[in-house]
Amino acid sequence: MSVLTTEQPDAVPAGEEPPDTGERHRLTAVTGLAALSLDAMASVAYGPEAIVLVLAGAGAHGLGFTLPVTLAIAVLLAVLVASYRQVIAAFPDGGGSYAVAKRHLGAHTSLVAAASLVLDYVLNVAVAVTAGVAALTSAFPALYGDRLWLCLAVLALITAVNLRGIVESAKAFIVPTVVFVGSIFVLIAVGLSRSHPVSTVTAAGHASVVADNASTVGALLLLKAFASGCAALTGVEAIANAVPTFRRPRARRAQRAEVALGAVLGLMLIGLSVLIGRFHLQPVRGVTVLAQLADASLGHNWAFYVIQFATVILLALSANTSFGGLPVLLKLLARDNYAPHVFALKADRQVHRHGVLALAVVSAALLVFSGGDTDTLVPMFAIGVFVGFTIAQVGMVRHWRLERGTGWREKALLNGFGAVLTGVATVVVTASKFTEGAWLIVVALPLLVAGFGIVHRAYGRIGERLGLGCIPKSPHRERSLVVVPVSTLSRLTSEALTAAASLGDEVRAVTVCYPDPEDRAQLHALERAWAKWDPGVKLVQLACERRSLGRPIAAYVREVAAAEPGTRVTVLIPEAEPERLWQRLLQNQRGAVVAHSVRRETDAVICRLRFRL
Repeated sequence: MSVLTTEQPDAVPAGEEPPDTGERHRLTAVTGLAALSLDAMASVAYGPEAIVLVLAGAGAHGLGFTLPVTLAIAVLLAVLVASYRQVIAAFPDGGGSYAVAKRHLGAHTSLVAAASLVLDYVLNVAVAVTAGVAALTSAFPALYGDRLWLCLAVLALITAVNLRGIVESAKAFIVPTVVFVGSIFVLIAVGLSRSHPVSTVTAAGHASVVADNASTVGALLLLKAFASGCAALTGVEAIANAVPTFRRPRARRAQRAEVALGAVLGLMLIGLSVLIGRFHLQPVRGVTVLAQLADASLGHNWAFYVIQFATVILLALSANTSFGGLPVLLKLLARDNYAPHVFALKADRQVHRHGVLALAVVSAALLVFSGGDTDTLVPMFAIGVFVGFTIAQVGMVRHWRLERGTGWREKALLNGFGAVLTGVATVVVTASKFTEGAWLIVVALPLLVAGFGIVHRAYGRIGERLGLGCIPKSPHRERSLVVVPVSTLSRLTSEALTAAASLGDEVRAVTVCYPDPEDRAQLHALERAWAKWDPGVKLVQLACERRSLGRPIAAYVREVAAAEPGTRVTVLIPEAEPERLWQRLLQNQRGAVVAHSVRRETDAVICRLRFRL
């Protein structure tokens, strides 16, 4: 017995399956959290460490400010989550900061937001994969020399999973996400119950990076620590960018996933920072802060290795956030004529396959450029996303001022406060990491915006030539001439002339003649066979001194078009299609040569007839 839910608009006859609307290939709040929050979740592996490394410049006294800085980041996280909940509700088609800026800040600002998000998504893939592989090679040093190939292998695996559909990728990543998050909360809970570290084996023998003779903690140092720690907030925007990938009601499910992400991420960041202060942890070379915390809380045992292994997996898989968000963003850009329209196409399972493949190719190029080294990529990371954060916050301020709904002043104040914080973080991160590679982002951002503009203008010219938006003149019938290139007599020739006779008012067969004795003998044989066959179609001989196939046919088509104005010329190219795929390598590709020349040199219609063997 079938049960109809209230969400089905039409009844389904008994014995028939309901039409597949694609909803089963979309995300729930839980699977959305798994598919789109891996970047943010994995950032707890390097976010607190980024804060500690900056504060270590002020010695042990500076490390005491780890918790206050983390609390400030948690406040910003809350502001961002609240803001992006409103973005999701106001822009259910996705796009995040791009959609906000497009409506409220103008086309140019929206392109800056889009470019920043594109750069961040690509860098997130590269950084996530290299960080995961770096954690793996730290545990198994023998693999260090093969880290680039390992990075490319991990990228290929993630790409393959996403090509199967975002729901399938989300299901594949639920278990690693749950294990990682659960392990971190166990680490925090156990650590809070201890008054001192249970083990320091991991850090033993490693040199400390804490400055010995520094004790002054200035506002600039705290600001830099805040900006560096904000790397933990990358990925917060991914859910708002990918709202269309959720099941109905899309906005509500996306909002739930956004709140859950903010709550889990904030608790993990604050909990780890509390433990850093409780255990008086000091950063050392060659060992991550998270590894030290696991050692101090749980001891150097199987639980320690579970957390390390879960961190490796989640860092590598956090690239999935980009595979969920960037294809949707490219779809919106393509819809607005700022990116190639191919990015708007969907394959089965609701996959924007071309966006996934483009992201994989560019990320692979970055991995090869960096040699699989995380340190080469990290200075460029997070700048793009903070540009997007700031633009989205400013756009939402304008949104509230225009809407003027209930409590609009408080909402605008909240977004304005967030814009100030993220704007300051953007400036500080860019300035402090400019010479370390951030200059590439400063250069790449305007180039990408310029590229969007070039694509948009090209589509504008194409639309003008096609008369898009205008009512075209009425269609009318023209005399039709079909030209069929032939070289021998066969069933293929007969099928081609039959199809041509069905298409046009007149059919002409053409064959190219060469002066070589061997070729002339073949021509005479064709003439005799043609006369004996007598298909009722004239055989036109095209003399050619040079051994060219496509150009003589194209020249003949031009002559016909000039001599017979008002005649629609079609070139029908017969081709045999082998039974086996590998047998296509045995073909002479004459049809492709003719089609290329005719397409390039004439306005004739090209019809390629496939005769399946």
